[in-house]
Amino acid sequence: MSNIRNEVSTNSPPSSSKSLEAENLTAALRGDSQRFAELTEPYRRELQVHCYRILGSLHEAEDMVQETMLKAWRRLETFESRASFRSWLYKIATNTCLDLLDKQRSRRFLPTEALPPSDPDNPISPPSPEMTWLEPFPDEWLEDKASVNPESRYSETESISLSFLTALQVLPPRQRAVLILCDVLDFSSRETAEVLEITVSSVNSALHRARETLAKKYHGQENEGSRRSVTDERKQWLLDHFVQAWESADVDGLVALLKEDATLAMPPSTSWYQGRRAIGIFAAATVFADDGMFSGNASQRWKLLPAMANAAPAFAIYQRAEGNEYRAFGVHVLGCEMDGLSQIISFIDPSLPLLFGLPAIIQKD
Repeated sequence: MSNIRNEVSTNSPPSSSKSLEAENLTAALRGDSQRFAELTEPYRRELQVHCYRILGSLHEAEDMVQETMLKAWRRLETFESRASFRSWLYKIATNTCLDLLDKQRSRRFLPTEALPPSDPDNPISPPSPEMTWLEPFPDEWLEDKASVNPESRYSETESISLSFLTALQVLPPRQRAVLILCDVLDFSSRETAEVLEITVSSVNSALHRARETLAKKYHGQENEGSRRSVTDERKQWLLDHFVQAWESADVDGLVALLKEDATLAMPPSTSWYQGRRAIGIFAAATVFADDGMFSGNASQRWKLLPAMANAAPAFAIYQRAEGNEYRAFGVHVLGCEMDGLSQIISFIDPSLPLLFGLPAIIQKD
């Protein structure tokens, strides 16, 4: 395979790094597993991002990268030096993800995209075994959030936004992979064909169909920017008051922050709510019930810690437990606009804050 993006022009390692990589590769080919780990570790994060884009799942992305490293170790003698080692890893990772999608449901959703809004006067729906959901992505995993490849259609941050990923899930798996390789990573059609072991004409055909489908579902940041862009000051004000309202169980305060058509979803529950009134009714009856107090005492039920997810403001959610502890509960991802919060997606999964580099337990103040 030819050097991808001229050895990825925006991220090319200096000659000293290439020399070290060559030394590690030679040692790894002789069976040195420690040098193999040193050889592959610099690529782990970007491969996790790549797998996440294809799969829409943070947990599966981690598993597939681990599987990629195992396959690379077992197949190391098949690596040909005419290709970059990085591109070889991408080939293994991409096909490992596609193999997984061939064995399971290939699409992940958000409740707002898959089902009609719920009635807040009805009980919240339990998780459905028929549905699989997108998972949030920690921005910290991006190697260089400021870097932009001018040849790519989509930037690093745009291509991990929930709106982009939601649209991407509409595509069949191989079209999804082709679009990511070509329009996010800027692989050529020939390079993409080699990764997927298909013809160049098949790549071009799949890319054309993928772009046409995506254009109907995703209008890009430029078009979304036609809305009034939120200023840093306004965003911070909204976030500060969101924390205050959530931690103090202030229903009126939360509702006042919302746009009229705001949405609240809580995967893996299939329930979601649209509009200030519906969200207020739901919050008062559930997460803010009993004035947000824990077991009727003076301790607040919720604590939030700031994060960034999918190029958007986020908070790790902690719920009061017995003793003096708050335990990880999930992650909020918010949509902020000048006229208020447009979206609250509460991903309920206690393991998520840990993947964001945050603790499983925090102590009461």
